[in-house]
Order: sequence, then C-alpha cells, then structure tokens
Amino acid sequence: MFRKIDDSISVAPQIGLDEIAEAKAQGFAMIINNRPDDEEQGQPAGETIEAAAREAGLDYVAIPITHAGFSSNQVEAMQAALAKATGPVLAFCRSGTRSTFVWALAKGADGEDADVLARKAAGAGYDIAPVRGFLAGR
Repeated sequence: MFRKIDDSISVAPQIGLDEIAEAKAQGFAMIINNRPDDEEQGQPAGETIEAAAREAGLDYVAIPITHAGFSSNQVEAMQAALAKATGPVLAFCRSGTRSTFVWALAKGADGEDADVLARKAAGAGYDIAPVRGFLAGR
C-alpha cells in the first residue's frame, strides 16, 4: 500500500488506523495528511488519524490539498514538514497523487533536479507531468 519514492518519503492512498501501526513498524517518523476532511463520505477524519499517529509516537502534519490545485503556502508547508522530519515520511491523500505532486513541488523549490524527481515519482507509479512545468530545471 505504501509506495516508496525514495528513502525519505513514501506515499499512499487514504490510510486508516491499521496503517498507522504498519507505518510505525516500517520505521516512518512522520505522517503528512494531504487530504481535506469530508472529501469522500466515510473517510477517517484527520483528527482521528492525527491522534492515532501521535499515540504511536509519530509526528503528524496536515497540509490539505483540494482538487482545485496547489498554493505556494502548501508547497512551503510541505518543504517545512520534510525539513523537520526526523526520519522517513509517509504522505497520503485519496490516491497518493496529490502527495506526490506537492512533494515534487517542494523538492523542486529546494533546487532538486526535475528529471530526478520525475524518475523517483515514476518508480513509485506516479507521473508528475501535470506539475513539471513548475519545477526548476524542467
């Protein structure tokens, strides 16, 4: 279920309480929630995921991204979260795509090469073409 982009981050579709324990067992240090609450009926509330993550000893950051797109605030929040992570990060949204896009935008803003980011994302099964034009060194 978790798709590894590189040693520092994996992405996933919506996680539940069982996946929190699995994330802890796999050595993740932080969970980033890129999914807004109430996007889909029946999805776990962000505060439920947060409570379980913190109880498991994981850091938790919410950076909700709707289908309307990304803002510079969200990219900056992702940069800050990744920078303060003390180990591997698990980011999730509905399918993992928005998490991958905001990761690529954050890393691109940090100066990472767009080709390298695209290869890493592709290795996890994601195509960053829709945001590639916003990356340095496209």
